[in-house]
Amino acid sequence: MANPSGILSPPRHDALSKAVGAERFAADLAPEGCLHAGAFRPGALLGIAHGRVRGVDAAAALAVPGVLRVLTAADVPGTNLQGIIHKDQPVLCGEVIRHAGDPVALVLATSAEALRAGLAALRADIEPLPGVFDPEAALKKDAPLVHQGRKGGNLLLGAVIEKGDARTALRSAPRVVRGEFSTPVQEHAFLETQCGVAQLLPDGTLDMTVSTQAPFRDRFEIGQALGLDPLRIRVRAPHLGGGFGGKDGATVQCLLGLAALNASGRPVRMAWDREESILAGYKRHAVRLRCALGADADGTLLAFTCRAFYDTGPYAHLGGEVMELGLEHAAGPYRIPHTRIEGRCVYTNNPIAGAFRGFGVAQVSPAFEGLLDELAEQLGLDPLELRRRNALTRGDVNCAGVRLDSSVHLVECLDTLAAHPLWLGREAWQAEAPACTRRGVGLAAVFNGMGYGRGLPDMAIAKVELTEAGDFLVYSGVADMGQGNSSAFALLAAQELNQPPGAVRLLQPDTALCHPSGSSSAGRTTYTFGNALLKACAAMRDKLLARAAMPLLRDTLEGLELVAGAVRHAATGKTLPLAVLARYLSRDDRICVADFLMPVAQDPPDTGRAFPIGFPHLFFAYAAHLARIEVDELTGRVRVCDYLAITDGGRVLDRSCFDQQAQGGVAQGIGFALIEDFQLRQGLIRSRDLSTYLIPTALDVPDTLSLAVEGDEDTGPRGLKGVGEVGLNGPAPAMAAALHRATGVRLRHLPFTPERVLAALKQRKTPSRRRA
Repeated sequence: MANPSGILSPPRHDALSKAVGAERFAADLAPEGCLHAGAFRPGALLGIAHGRVRGVDAAAALAVPGVLRVLTAADVPGTNLQGIIHKDQPVLCGEVIRHAGDPVALVLATSAEALRAGLAALRADIEPLPGVFDPEAALKKDAPLVHQGRKGGNLLLGAVIEKGDARTALRSAPRVVRGEFSTPVQEHAFLETQCGVAQLLPDGTLDMTVSTQAPFRDRFEIGQALGLDPLRIRVRAPHLGGGFGGKDGATVQCLLGLAALNASGRPVRMAWDREESILAGYKRHAVRLRCALGADADGTLLAFTCRAFYDTGPYAHLGGEVMELGLEHAAGPYRIPHTRIEGRCVYTNNPIAGAFRGFGVAQVSPAFEGLLDELAEQLGLDPLELRRRNALTRGDVNCAGVRLDSSVHLVECLDTLAAHPLWLGREAWQAEAPACTRRGVGLAAVFNGMGYGRGLPDMAIAKVELTEAGDFLVYSGVADMGQGNSSAFALLAAQELNQPPGAVRLLQPDTALCHPSGSSSAGRTTYTFGNALLKACAAMRDKLLARAAMPLLRDTLEGLELVAGAVRHAATGKTLPLAVLARYLSRDDRICVADFLMPVAQDPPDTGRAFPIGFPHLFFAYAAHLARIEVDELTGRVRVCDYLAITDGGRVLDRSCFDQQAQGGVAQGIGFALIEDFQLRQGLIRSRDLSTYLIPTALDVPDTLSLAVEGDEDTGPRGLKGVGEVGLNGPAPAMAAALHRATGVRLRHLPFTPERVLAALKQRKTPSRRRA
């Protein structure tokens, strides 16, 4: 929708190239004469989610014209294990498959048609093994083990965040509300599926272009798995056609590298189709929570307890880290003196879980917000006022025991919502519901930590070059998966160098040319790389003024300034074009490099136990959301009529990109809350494609009104904070509150599909609102 602020934003840096189809994504690449690689995943074909690999029969596949090689685990030269932190996922499974999407063979062929025929001709002998598909059942003593001989059994990580004495405080609290909640698996469903090309060059370099969120880290994951020197691996990350966390970690990378090692120097292409992406790609963790919230009679929050079970699937990936962030946010953005939050991240034979926008926080937000709404009802308090009364402010200590010395503007978000017509007119709007329809208005307050947290250096390194043409080239170290960080970088550089936007170009990540700057994730990229970039641009400005002093015959730098395309002496008006200055300088002298390390809690509280990295976080984005919905009494279908997202993301650099992040998060959150019903049976995926796994379309998402509460984060570039994650956390709790308002039913298990809503309406048997 139109920008409500009326402030014009500059065009996105990549807008024109994408609009005319000139921007090349990894999916667009198919070098002349390239081979095609594909993985054989027999578990899904045989209906086996856990089984012993007895053998792979490749004879028929190798007889297919155009099929060159069939590789198995015996052909993997390295450890054959990949993983960001825990190396427990085989590139090719040689002994056991632990979920239905595990690969046991890799086929190389001269064409896509030959590849399909070769994969269809492969046969595997898989002996079914007992599986485990529920995280709580997986913790029982007699449960089948996903990883035999592993210390800890099926428990990947158990952890506790404890502040004060929550159990005692809960027993003495005047009011206590309790509930069990669950959130489902969610598929990323990005437009560009997992893909890439790779080639082994004559000098031994493995050269790859991949749709990835972490090109620099990929080198080490590939090197470990395939027995290669990671510094002999070059990874390029062009613009991604979506990521949302699903490309944070190896997808095609190790398989593609293995294929290139066996391709006799020819380039190899690998691209998963939609069905393979759903079968083998990472998913949002399904979570089950049991929570209790205690308060005083006036609504002051006193204590909160929670037990959460995260289903990480067969491999660790980022399971422990996802759970950590979820537990850190489980008590919401509120002051609560006593908290005890326990988590168990558990191996099962379900699909692999991993990073997803909202990274563990989207799963816990509906639980606390739901209990808060129930508490407000019991106390006869306005749900918005209850939130304002307990909302965190700067200087408070949050539920993890961290004192908030960074910017906090949640109260301002709630105040803005309280004054908005969508909230003020809610009673009248609800009362005007048409025949066979019920209306409800719900709200939620949410937050999301920014960056990696303590224990893992969150660093970015920016490089800026003055080219011989007199413009500037920024070497980006972090991927742009569509969120617009490259536009932010170009804008920051242009502002700092006092140049028009067209004078700044951007090179997407290339491990041979750029510097490592972490993954494109965790709402960190514009904050960390933006800070490094401002430092590099400031150094470039100072250097150019100093280098121009001699040609301009100035014995002091005073009065010299960088203007569009030139250095100018303000008093005399003399200018030196940057293209001329560039010819005087060696290339080394035309480059500036700077770094930035995100601050972390210097005196971390001892509230978090068993977290090796990532606890606690220091910076947070905050938001208040409102949803207006209609419920069809005859079908149970929920229609979102209006949505309001008010966000504290620090100072806004680019209003258009800011609003798009909020609106995109809301759209994805509406899918999570109402539509996306990922169906599993005994570890086998039943919603295998986008005809059975439904995602929101333009007809399901209203025009989302995005408002900014502008603060100023002292440590951020131009005062900004990351807002890429927080928008997804609000729709589920806001929808639950609106549904209760409309129907009188409290739904605690996502998604709120028409079938579930209709069943709840029938069970409730509330009077119909049909009209003659």
